[in-house]
Amino acid sequence: MNWEDNVRKVVPYVAGEQPNKPDMIKLNTNESPYPPAPGVARLAAEMDCDVLRLYPDTDAAPLTEELAAYYHVSRKQVFVGVGSDDVLSMAFLTFFNSGRPVLFPDVTYSFYDVWANLYRIPYKTCPLDDNWHIRPEDYRQPNGGVIFPNPNAPTGVLESLETVEEIVAANRDVVVIADEAYVDFGGVSALPLLEKYDNLLVVQTFSKSRAMAGLRIGFCIGNEKLIGYLNDVKFSFNSYTMNRPAQILGVEAVRDREYFRETTAKIVNTRERVKKELKELGFTFPDSRANFIFATHDRIPARQLFQALREAEIYVRHWDKPRISNYLRITVGTDEQMDKLLAFLRDYIR
Repeated sequence: MNWEDNVRKVVPYVAGEQPNKPDMIKLNTNESPYPPAPGVARLAAEMDCDVLRLYPDTDAAPLTEELAAYYHVSRKQVFVGVGSDDVLSMAFLTFFNSGRPVLFPDVTYSFYDVWANLYRIPYKTCPLDDNWHIRPEDYRQPNGGVIFPNPNAPTGVLESLETVEEIVAANRDVVVIADEAYVDFGGVSALPLLEKYDNLLVVQTFSKSRAMAGLRIGFCIGNEKLIGYLNDVKFSFNSYTMNRPAQILGVEAVRDREYFRETTAKIVNTRERVKKELKELGFTFPDSRANFIFATHDRIPARQLFQALREAEIYVRHWDKPRISNYLRITVGTDEQMDKLLAFLRDYIR
């Protein structure tokens, strides 16, 4: 017998590459092209080193209180983690333990099957329809839980609140997770459904719309009992998951509502303009409500475009996976960045 026989082996999630080159255009990881709220930078510059010397608040009370006030819920309904990936991982570990398969779309965030395999959770994927939408009837089969992004990643497609409620209502015996990482770019949150359904967990992040991917702040909102169970697992795993700087700066990011509205509106306006210009160049794509566009060209294969863009130091995302291998996911950057992308594509395609 070899020691490797007892190693837990999984195929890990593969993040978008993180190049660091002068003058590159990085549109492959859905980061915000704008800085965090001005108050975040000010507080970071003024921060005392005692913030690093002392353990953080295990409950992240200031941040959970600020989020609770912002979303008009009780603090006991809020759970925070080190990015929404941490929150989702804890949710998988906490709620998906029945032995029945967890259901999620076949084209979706590619961390879901990684967590399922890591925690030895059976799962089953449900095919999106030809227009990249969820078919609610697929989620009426026996299962051990349901999770889906809304808007979806990598397609950017938004499901209606009615569709979300249909899935939640049909699965009252399991936890249903709405992963809303991109909801602030034109989506409709499932948060109002929390008043009716105690089995719904809504997950969001500071990484995209609040421009704080580097600090790793995620959170979820749900029934107080659900949040209590999540905290029990967290405190059995690591009590000090979120550091003090993240808690302090996260509070400031939530407080600056005007800056949040301004930057998300700029990204949405750029997205809609770029959609029109991509169509003129022969691209087609679903109607994205996220901070990216999931596009395919009518003549040029996605891999060819991906390589050509990369050689020009314009980075987008491509997956060699069923159904999506001929698509590129293009993060919405600043107007200047998108103009450079479009200029390259015009020259390359024509």
